[in-house]
This record gives sequence, C-alpha cells and structure tokens, in this order.
Amino acid sequence: MPQEPDFPPAKRFRPGSPFFRLSKKPGMLLPRKGNAAVPTDVQRRRLPIYQARSQLIVQLRQLHSAVLIGETGSGKTTQIPQYLYEAGIGRQGMVAITQPRRVAAISLAGRVAEERNSPLGKLVGYTVRFEDVTSPDTKLKFMTDGMLLREAIGDPLLLRYAVVVLDEAHERTVHTDVLFGVVKAAQRRRSEQNRLPLKVIVMSATMDVDLFSQYFNKSPVLYLEGRQHPIQVFYTKQPQSDYLQAALVSIFQIHQEAPPSHDILVFMTGQEEIEALARTCRDIAKHLPETCGPMTVIPLYASLPPVQQLRVFQPAPKGCRKVILSTNIAETSITISGIKFVIDTGMVKAKRYNPDSGLEVLAVQRVSKAQAWQRAGRAGREDSGSCYRLYTEEEFDNLTGMTVPEIQRCNLTSVVLQLLALGISDVLNFDFMSKPPPESMRMALEQLDLLGAVDRKDDQVSLTPLGKKMASFPLEPRFAKTILVSPDFSCTEEVLTIVSLLSVDTVLYNPPARREEVLAMRKKFMSSEGDHMTLLNIYRAFKKVSGSKEWCRENFVNSRNMGLVTEVRAQLRDICIKVYHGLESSLADLANVRRCLAHGLFVNAAELQPDGSYVALHTHQPVSIHPSSVLFQAKPAYVVFNELLHTSRCYMRDLCLVDPEWLQDAAPEYFRRKLRGDALQWEKMPQMLPPVTSEILSGC
Repeated sequence: MPQEPDFPPAKRFRPGSPFFRLSKKPGMLLPRKGNAAVPTDVQRRRLPIYQARSQLIVQLRQLHSAVLIGETGSGKTTQIPQYLYEAGIGRQGMVAITQPRRVAAISLAGRVAEERNSPLGKLVGYTVRFEDVTSPDTKLKFMTDGMLLREAIGDPLLLRYAVVVLDEAHERTVHTDVLFGVVKAAQRRRSEQNRLPLKVIVMSATMDVDLFSQYFNKSPVLYLEGRQHPIQVFYTKQPQSDYLQAALVSIFQIHQEAPPSHDILVFMTGQEEIEALARTCRDIAKHLPETCGPMTVIPLYASLPPVQQLRVFQPAPKGCRKVILSTNIAETSITISGIKFVIDTGMVKAKRYNPDSGLEVLAVQRVSKAQAWQRAGRAGREDSGSCYRLYTEEEFDNLTGMTVPEIQRCNLTSVVLQLLALGISDVLNFDFMSKPPPESMRMALEQLDLLGAVDRKDDQVSLTPLGKKMASFPLEPRFAKTILVSPDFSCTEEVLTIVSLLSVDTVLYNPPARREEVLAMRKKFMSSEGDHMTLLNIYRAFKKVSGSKEWCRENFVNSRNMGLVTEVRAQLRDICIKVYHGLESSLADLANVRRCLAHGLFVNAAELQPDGSYVALHTHQPVSIHPSSVLFQAKPAYVVFNELLHTSRCYMRDLCLVDPEWLQDAAPEYFRRKLRGDALQWEKMPQMLPPVTSEILSGC
C-alpha cells in the first residue's frame, strides 16, 4: 500500500452557490516566507532530508540498489543528486535523474544549478526531447525517462552513467516501466562483465515498496521522515455531481478570502476542460469588486509548447493572484512558487486498451490514493498550505491504493518497437515489473509485422531496415511508417504536416453557442476527401497568413496548438533529414497524399456494409463516423481513420477517403483475408457524397 503522509486531521466543507463556506477555517494561512531572499545553503539546511544527510550518504555508498521513500516536500529530488556528488559517489561517470515529464526535468535542473551556483548546462544539465542542455562538464543530468531509453538504444549498458536515480517511480508510465527493466539489465550485465558498477536509486513519495524492493533484487527500503511544511486537508460533506462547478466555486471563495499572494493550483483532466474553465474564471474575475484583486489564470498540460509550460513558474504581478489549472502533469517533483492552495477534483484522464477490439479509450476516472497524496503535497512546498478535495472522506477511503500501471492498459505497439530497437529480441519474456497482458504483446507484434517493421523466425523477432528507421521517430509506428513511405508518393512535406496535426490536441475550436458561425467559416477549408485533407487546408491557410492570431480567432482555430504543430513538424523534418529521407511535395495532387495515408494507416481501415454501417477491417468492430467529421453525412466505401473513440457507440475520428486497391497494394496478403468480395467488386462500391454534404462542401 502507498505510504501516506502524516497530514493533520481532515476537515470538511460544502460547496454552495455562488461561494461555499468552510465548516472550519483553515489555519496557518501565514504570509509567504519569501524563499528568494533566503540564501540557498540556508534553504537546503531547512529541508527535512538534511537531518538524515550523513546516514543517507553512508547507506548510498554501500548499496548497489536502494528504494527511497520520502514525503512530498522533504527535498529528496533536489538534494539526493547533490549529496551523491558532494560525497564523490558516482564521480567516475554521470548521475542521471529521470522524470516522467519534461517540465519537471527542466525546472529541477534549473533549481539544482542555482543551488550549486553553476550555469545551467555545466555541472548540472538536462535532456528532454529535441533539447539537450548539457556539456562535457555535466555530472548531474536531469532527463525524461524516454530520453534515457533512447540513449540505451545506442548504449544498452548505460556506460556513461555511474548512478541512475529513477524518480517519481509511482507514476508507472509506459516509459518508466520499460526503463526499470533496461536499467536492471544494464546493472546485471555490467556486474557480469566486471565493468564499473551501476548504482540504482528508486524514489517516490508514495509507492508499493514491497513490489519495488522485490523487483530490484530485494533492495533495502530507506524511509525519510517529515515534511518541511504542514498541510491541512479538507473534504466535501456531500458527493459532488459536477466537479467542474465545485472547482469554480472553490477558486472564487479562496480568491475572496485569502491574501492575493496565496496562489491556487487546480487539478483537472484535460485541455478542453482547462481552457473552458480558464475562460470562465477570467470572465468572472473581470466583474468582481476591486476589493477581490486581479487574477491571472494559467493553463498547464502536456501538449502546451515548452515556453508556455514554463509560464507557471513566473511570479504573478504584485497584488495579483496566480491560478494554475493543470492536468496531472503538476502532480510530482515540480515546485511552483507561491502555491498555498490545492483544489483536487479527484479525477484524471487515463487510457484503457482492449486488444481484442483494438479499442483504446481515453476516459475520465477517479484518481488513486497515491495520486491524491501527491496532489495534496503540492500545497506544502514552500510554506504551510491547504488541499481541498472535491469528494468526501468516504469516497477517498474507497479509492484504489495505487494507479494501475500504464503498461497493463495501453496499446503496446510502440513499446515493442522500442524494446526491439534496444536489441531485446525475446520481447514476450522481457522483465517487466508488472507483466502486460500476453494478448496485448502478441497484438503489438502482429501490427509491427503488418507494418513491415519486424522479421519473425521461429521465436526470434528482429527489426527490418524499415523498422530501425521507424524507431528513430518519437511517434506511433503507423505514423512513422507513413512518413517513411511518403517519398514513394512524392508527398513528404504534406504527410509531415498531417502527422504533426494529429500528434497534438485538436487545433479546431468549436464553441457550441456559435455552431452556425463555425460551420460557415469551416466551409472554405472542408474537403470531400476527408478530415486529413481538411486539416492540411487549414494549416496551409495558417502559414499563408504567417500564423496570424487574428486569423485564428476569425476562423475558430487554436493558435497555441497550431504553434505547437509548427514546432513538432520542424523536429520531425530534422529527423527525416538525418535518416536521409527525401522531402518532396505533392503540391496540389492530394490523391498521392491519400494513397500514402492508406499505406501507413491501413490497419485502421473500415469498410461500408450493405446496411449502411461500418466495420473496422482489422478487428471486425462495428464503428461509426464521428459527427465532427466532414464525412459524417457521407457514405464512402472505404476509409482509414486516426483513432476510435467510445462514448454511446464506437466512433472513428479523423477520417480519410481511400480506394480499396490502395489498401491491397499496401498489404496484399492481409487484405485478401479482410476485404469483402474480390477486387472486381470493389470498384462497384459507391464512393459518393449525398447531395446535402455536397452542398456543404461546394465552396472547397
């Protein structure tokens, strides 16, 4: 079970309208101490971990592996790497400190560099995707777990490193779980080959300590007691039917009652929710009495450009309260200055994958107790704080202890490709801490085989030359394949654009109250060939006006996400150049683009049935065209789609019209088994738009 922090007894509150009142006022709402004015060496000595420094160094010097449990705010993430360096442990190589999220890796590196009084990139550096701020002098290297995995492809023994610190281990992301196995294997193989030993330290505030200890060869568990600042936890008296409304009410009660220097962090589930609540908060704040003071609302989620993610660390103007609306990206490791209040909705968005149906559902669900404690801990980083849980104490007691590892509930195609790129041929028997379902692994191998990424001989699996190139792209294998076959169709530039558009959250903004206006503006971009071509038209128009924000507002396009698309596209283009990949453009010939998409996304193909319904060819899952698609009222015979979304029924999202012979060219044997009838019958299938849709699209 997770180790729960020793918080004071919880209080209860009841959200009301327009503002709720606490059943008991939270105590210890003192002005911030202003850590910026306190010398860093004094701040370090104030941390709870400092009391155990000498004992920790003795233990870490002796142990090959250790599991370290320390409360949020104890200082473990910033101090352990420094203690190792100061004691000369791991001086023969670098100390790698991994984080599940890039924003944490960047901010932690900056903080530790400041404490060492060293320019960032010298003694202390960081590496995240497409950004390397290190030098030959770097000894303490913060990085995302995905980046250390990529390094392991070229260096399976991780010989550059003397110590690997696996931080926030409880998150159990796919990359984290794969990294556990890779680091454990590197440690064993270095010992067998009498090379420099690799020390492994696993850290978190909350984790299943027995599981981690057993996995890392019965490693000793070291407990750090104490947190720097106390936190009061409040629960609702009654369950909340609308957690978004409860969050809104909570924000403004705090805003009315607390000093403006006390900032608020709200945990939510996704971008759409965050952006909608941000607009509402800004609108309400404009109409409040001057006595309430101004409010600045800042969103934080994974798909934000890095520069915008880092805005959360900038202090608000004097007399202005900072309200951060975040996904679980802010749950761990990062310290956002000024946070005194945490509002925990108790919800998180998580993936669920069914290998039989091929259906990956991104659904909102309850957090685990481990996540709830991590969220509460954000309130006590610099001073005493309060956490308002928008659920009852009984609901908290009924939460699961730990989050189900992502490796057990997601599509494993990318994972298997990465393992093969690491030189692990027996992927079915890889040493996972928590074994994924065997059916998910077999399905992943089958998909990679269909994509031409692997050779299978008996029980041995290896990457083909195409598979090795696919592993170079930080993308799902089907998108990497689409890019790599694009020179055959002279449309790499267009495919890079489309893949980039599909790699970020939606670039389209659809306010329900302005539905007719949105439809009128979209007509000029809509393509009867599907959503991919429509998105390509929008991006081309966006570039033609040089990314004008005014144009984005007029056309209901999310300028922030379009900026991110441009960044992702540039990065993917660089990878294409590195793998000696042609960069041709099809210009106006979009049939070539659709043909290329058919060759890359053919596993996600669907066929029109005689009764007017659709069936996904790979899994025989009944599917429907999503109402947001430009093909919603059309009945094309064959389409490829980006993803399946399950709500009241199973919907295909982001569709592209394709010809059946293109699918057969992409995978002849596969489609000989999957398609109805013979090739002569395919051409007789109707591929026409009904009159109503043709009218809508007549201005394309």
